[in-house]
Amino acid sequence: MNAAEEVTTRIPGRIETTETSYATTSDLVDALKRAAAAHGEHEARTGGQYDTAWPEWYAAYMVAEHHGEKLPE
Repeated sequence: MNAAEEVTTRIPGRIETTETSYATTSDLVDALKRAAAAHGEHEARTGGQYDTAWPEWYAAYMVAEHHGEKLPE
């Protein structure tokens, strides 16, 4: 193999499908706003108590939403 050869084709199955990324700041802001609204509903269902684990909840929500999985309640 020539050291100057360039890889131009990605072999199927080599992409990490569990990775979550946002293309723009606006996309991330929109995802955070949706998570915040859903978390407000979550707190209302749990008696309105402050959720000290909100960062974990937001992260789980955003990853599940991005991958089309079941959203946390």
